[in-house]
Amino acid sequence: MAFAHLHVHTEYSLLDGSNKIQEYVARVKELGMTAAAITDHGVMYGVIDFYKAANAAGINPLLGCEVYVAPNSRFDREKVSGEDRYYHLVLLAENNTGYSNLMKIVSKGFVDGYYYKPRVDMEVLTTYHEGIIALSACLAGEVQRNL
Repeated sequence: MAFAHLHVHTEYSLLDGSNKIQEYVARVKELGMTAAAITDHGVMYGVIDFYKAANAAGINPLLGCEVYVAPNSRFDREKVSGEDRYYHLVLLAENNTGYSNLMKIVSKGFVDGYYYKPRVDMEVLTTYHEGIIALSACLAGEVQRNL
């Protein structure tokens, strides 16, 4: 069974990622990996460049995003501090339907849920879940915080 990184930030994850897409793809190729993901914080700015670079290198590009999930509603605008502000959730597109839904989820975060960060909620995730694979993310994920 092949190994692939499923939670990776690039330079598009401001203040959190430093991977340049071309360098990332080159390193993945150098390590003999056949697939790799891109899951920047709240944005999908790099997915097209990553998709093209990965395909050119013969690597299966796994497109995703680490979204911010509001604890209640994405429309809430009350100031909440600490860990209760939002959770992290990694979403990967399983297929074209998933990619389309992922774009809708991220867009909803910016259009409807932006409050310091582009946030989504369970309503958005439930509506656009088809073709999406969800991972528990990092220590800021809901699962980890509740353990």
